[in-house]
Amino acid sequence: MIEQAVGRPLVLGLVALVALLLSSGLIIVLRPWLARRTLARPNARSSHNEPTPQGGGIAVVIATFAIAWAAIALLPSFVPNASGEFLALTAAAVLLAVVGALDDMYALPEAPRLALQFVAVGLVVAALPNDLQVLPQLPWWIERAGLFFGLVWFVNIANFMDGIDWMTVAEVVPLAGAVTLVGVLGTVELLPTLVAAALLGAILGFAPFNKPVARLFLGDAGSLPIGLLLGWLLALAGRGHLAAALILPLYYVADATVTLAGRLARREPVWQAHRTHFYQRATDNGFTVPEIVVRVVLVNLALAALALVSVAAQSVVGSLAALAASIVLVAWLLAIFARLKR
Repeated sequence: MIEQAVGRPLVLGLVALVALLLSSGLIIVLRPWLARRTLARPNARSSHNEPTPQGGGIAVVIATFAIAWAAIALLPSFVPNASGEFLALTAAAVLLAVVGALDDMYALPEAPRLALQFVAVGLVVAALPNDLQVLPQLPWWIERAGLFFGLVWFVNIANFMDGIDWMTVAEVVPLAGAVTLVGVLGTVELLPTLVAAALLGAILGFAPFNKPVARLFLGDAGSLPIGLLLGWLLALAGRGHLAAALILPLYYVADATVTLAGRLARREPVWQAHRTHFYQRATDNGFTVPEIVVRVVLVNLALAALALVSVAAQSVVGSLAALAASIVLVAWLLAIFARLKR
């Protein structure tokens, strides 16, 4: 077969390249309409000073799924028996993109927005392979419940953390790149590897438009389905590699979770927008957006390397050592962001 002859790296490289080109092309076409309908205007919680179009993430989502579906259709033996699970993921992502787009334009109430997130995540969890268990020690139904709430949290993390230029790019590129690389080596199944490669290319196609100072934002139309994609990738990649799945998103998860815990402790309304994430506090403490993003990228690349080390180690000790080093690294970055720049 042709996919066997050309090999996995070439197919995945082509997937990423075509996704990049499609994402960029869609943004060029959609940006004038987004500028008329979805302007994000500065307010007290914003990190930008000029009205900026949002919703560019819809191009990332379309490119990711269109290219992944094309690869599944053109190379059926490359990803066999994947259409059912991927159809559920696609439907859930479309639902979240629609919810996000409506929120970008009309500011939906919190309750229906969260309810629709539950529906989307429920579709994905219901379609997961029955034999998928990240933690085989747990009863199946407890793990499925954990995956459900974990995916809901990841959908919201991606939304919370998309607060300055290039922040989501700084997270998605190392994470998707690491999953793709591990998939090339045959450690992760082909479907998540294919989706990771498509997402990697699509977010790189978006990156030039979002570089500081951004001409376009992802918007909720992009951040919500991208959060779902990242959570789904980590759930599948985590089978047999739990430490790697914990390490890869550690900065994102730590910043969002510690911030939420602090707001709960202070009895603040956690559903309201705010500027208390560590990366947002860094801007108030004298860091520029490029300085913040560079630090996040470097830490995420280090996390990706530590995740790969944990996969290669194939031992509990090696995985725990990599996880411990990751926790120290992320704690150091959060501490840097929380204090005034020297």
